[in-house]
Amino acid sequence: MSLVGAGPGDPRLLTLGAVERLEGADVVIYDRLVSRAVLDMIPRGVMKVYGGKDPGRGGEREQKRLNVLMLREAKSGKKVVRLKGGDPFLFSRGGEEAEFLRENGIEFEVVPGVTSALAVPAYAGIPLTHRGLSSSVTVVTGQEAGSKRTLDWPSIARGSDVVVVLMGAAKVRDIAARLLEAGKPARTPVAAIMWGTTRNQRTVTTTLGEAAKGGGLSKEIVAPSVIVVGKVVSLARKLKWRRESA
Repeated sequence: MSLVGAGPGDPRLLTLGAVERLEGADVVIYDRLVSRAVLDMIPRGVMKVYGGKDPGRGGEREQKRLNVLMLREAKSGKKVVRLKGGDPFLFSRGGEEAEFLRENGIEFEVVPGVTSALAVPAYAGIPLTHRGLSSSVTVVTGQEAGSKRTLDWPSIARGSDVVVVLMGAAKVRDIAARLLEAGKPARTPVAAIMWGTTRNQRTVTTTLGEAAKGGGLSKEIVAPSVIVVGKVVSLARKLKWRRESA
């Protein structure tokens, strides 16, 4: 059994290890955000099973179903690949699935993937670290931005020059408000990069203050998006190297 990272979308970002596992697989159980271009690399004859979970739609129930599916296919003696967007151990439940497999006596390996937290900003011309602008980065989930079980935003705001938010497309206004309350300046640049590394990539930039007001920005941003907050966003116009969709 292999837990494999598919990267953020561009098939050129698959690792050699990922390609080898896909070529040798009998069954590939893939996530919602695995791109069509990556799926097209799976050889004919390999059974492909959709294992994605739509946000807010019975995630725990769906995860249990996936666990049963993985267990059944692995116990049948097949070479099973659990193909997950980005990296399997970063906000992708890969750790939980690995725990489940270990508890049920299934041997597994982990093939790390290129995470969108790093690749997507790079494809938008945003270096997460840059001399004089940033020497620290924090990656957080945006799903808790408006919930009671929330992140320690004051520590995040004080502790990092750059904050990268995954799964935060629907919570941009909340995220900006939290960071403002925690002490980030209103003029701090913000970028939302949608469908990063794919042909549909599009970047929207603003400031933290404007994002907190809404200003129509939240209506422009759709999932999947990577949100970057920090001075390095100001380099995007200068360092942009890739044509984006309108």
